[in-house]
Amino acid sequence: MINISNAKGNTPATQQGIALLDLAFRPFFLLAALFSIVALLIWNGLLTGGLSLNLYGGALWWHMHEMLFAFATAVIVGFLLTAVQTWTGVRSLNGKGLLLLVTLWLIARILFFFPDTLPHALIAGVDLAFLPLSALALAYPIIKVKLWRNIMFIPILLIMAISNAVMHYSVAAQNYQLMNSASTAMVLLVTLIMCIMGGRVFPMFTANGTRTPRVPAIKWLENLATGSILLAVLSGFKLIELPAMVTAVIFFVAGSAHSVRVFRWKIWVTLKTPLVWSLHISYWCIALGLFMYGLSEITPLVSHSQAIHTLTVGAMATMILAMISRVSLGHTGRNIVVGKVMTIAFIAIVLSFITRVFGLYWLTNYHQVMTTAIVFWIIGYGCFVALYLPILIKPRAL
Repeated sequence: MINISNAKGNTPATQQGIALLDLAFRPFFLLAALFSIVALLIWNGLLTGGLSLNLYGGALWWHMHEMLFAFATAVIVGFLLTAVQTWTGVRSLNGKGLLLLVTLWLIARILFFFPDTLPHALIAGVDLAFLPLSALALAYPIIKVKLWRNIMFIPILLIMAISNAVMHYSVAAQNYQLMNSASTAMVLLVTLIMCIMGGRVFPMFTANGTRTPRVPAIKWLENLATGSILLAVLSGFKLIELPAMVTAVIFFVAGSAHSVRVFRWKIWVTLKTPLVWSLHISYWCIALGLFMYGLSEITPLVSHSQAIHTLTVGAMATMILAMISRVSLGHTGRNIVVGKVMTIAFIAIVLSFITRVFGLYWLTNYHQVMTTAIVFWIIGYGCFVALYLPILIKPRAL
């Protein structure tokens, strides 16, 4: 089971080295949150014309790539490289090794701003190295203790690396469709991880956080939820071109299975527990996003962009904010409870999703919709940075 919120005891890094490099969640959660704010401010400036930059891949490519392959992957890698120590009991990447991985991630972010002065192959190569190296760091402790049930995360990270390679190839080929396909594949891969993780830990978090009985899993439902999301991911890759109606049905089945799954977790018992209701809302957005993806295949009433941003802003960003808040508290020896500021943060990120996906139904100005959604995002992740910066850079509380 994925449980990385109850680690105990100081580790060698916190006793002898820099606390920020103790475990991967510390630098990656902090930098991902900060970077998302900066990246969206730049994106908004480019959209409104207030900013002019020549970015590797162009503005749209950069926005899509960086929110997926920089922001999301930093959080995923930080999460997995922290979790693997709890799973295996083997010390995970820390200290100088972690510093090198973080530095690689940071350098890649900077290189994208110099497409005219640096070889594109160099820019792509630095960026592409991050996920395979992260997979290697994750594989070592898993293989060492032969914890094969968690080996699935290794191929997922490597498939993400392939999607990233296709994304970079789309720049060289100047192929917009390839860019869109690679980014969609990445969104669906992250959705797969969210479904796996959510199914494993959200019932436990709900029971522990609300002091209610844990909802038992139903085997056929869990198998349907897992199988349907795998089919949805494969169909979304479009390696084989399926009829639009077939793809829609696959996503409808996946959306239905995950709707039943999350309904059984009883969001209504979580309303006084922000760290739990935020996770439930993020999972409801997975179900909604799958339905909307299916609809986007067969009707113009729902756009592909709306479906994707339901999965990214609604599901991904909300789940990330809730999880990094929870993990950061648990792994620094603090009570896993948030106050009013983080409650506001969770509300803000949900409002960012609602505005980004549905804002044009009541606002006619696209730039106004985008700016409002980004402001809500900045409030949400800005609250995290402000509250958690001192937590993440200081040694674990006793």
